[in-house]
Amino acid sequence: MRTFKTEGFVIRRRNSGDADRILTIFSKHYGKMQAKAPGVRKITSKRSPHIELLNLSVFTLYKSSRSSLPMVTEASTLKNFSDLKGDLKKIGFSFYICELLNNLCAENQENNKVFSLLKNTLVNLENFSSYDLLLDEFEERLLALLGFAPKFYPIENRKSFIEGILQKKLRSRDMIPLLIS
Repeated sequence: MRTFKTEGFVIRRRNSGDADRILTIFSKHYGKMQAKAPGVRKITSKRSPHIELLNLSVFTLYKSSRSSLPMVTEASTLKNFSDLKGDLKKIGFSFYICELLNNLCAENQENNKVFSLLKNTLVNLENFSSYDLLLDEFEERLLALLGFAPKFYPIENRKSFIEGILQKKLRSRDMIPLLIS
């Protein structure tokens, strides 16, 4: 399978070389995966707006035998969550959600339930304002779906529990109280 399509969210991106980006995509059929987007930092790039953080896009990827990462050959946005991106509080919560997914999910393991949880959470975050309840439910359900805790198991200090699993401190979680006040 050299060329394949998948629907997914861009949950992380970093620059590579002069004009490339390495994307972390949480996809519907392949789970968390990394892909190289060559030339997207050029002004003339037509793929650039489609690979923004938190965009739900359809990606066409090419996997060559020489490269370890598939390359994004085409991308088209299904939903860009512009209302969410326009609110500082909501974007802070979204970055925390992306950090959790990036750190807790294994690479290349399909998980449709986590994909649906992410999609529903971002839609709800865009439309509603009860951030704490939404975030608590997301953390609980994500931990349950990934097998770290039974569903809706009461964990007194979930932040410490998650950081214990990761064996590192969550950076974006510390910013959330600053956004709420």
